[in-house]
Amino acid sequence: MKKRETSRKVSKTSGQPGVREAAAPYGQASYTATEAKQEFGRILDQAIHGTTVVITRHDSPRAVLISMDRFNELQDAPLLKLNTLSDEFDALLEKMQTPAARRGMSSAFGASPKQLGKTAAAATRKRG
Repeated sequence: MKKRETSRKVSKTSGQPGVREAAAPYGQASYTATEAKQEFGRILDQAIHGTTVVITRHDSPRAVLISMDRFNELQDAPLLKLNTLSDEFDALLEKMQTPAARRGMSSAFGASPKQLGKTAAAATRKRG
């Protein structure tokens, strides 16, 4: 059974003739659907131990087999990014919620169009 990869370089670490692995953080191997069916147990063990297994049909990638740990990392990644963005937003919002900022927003929302125009013209003159 052959293990394939996109760059088609023979792995120096596998020790198996004809076995190919891609250079990826978790390691990557590629098998045809027929090979995967015939050697599923061995391929499953590879995925469990961190190798990303690409299953191809007619030389086109069709499926990927990964470990649960890797799956959980990928599944949680968007949530972690969203939490980071939410924390950054909350910190910026808190900085803007000073008493002076509240007074300024209150006066801006309570101002007449004429007062807003005068204030905008004055700000423009200050910026030069």
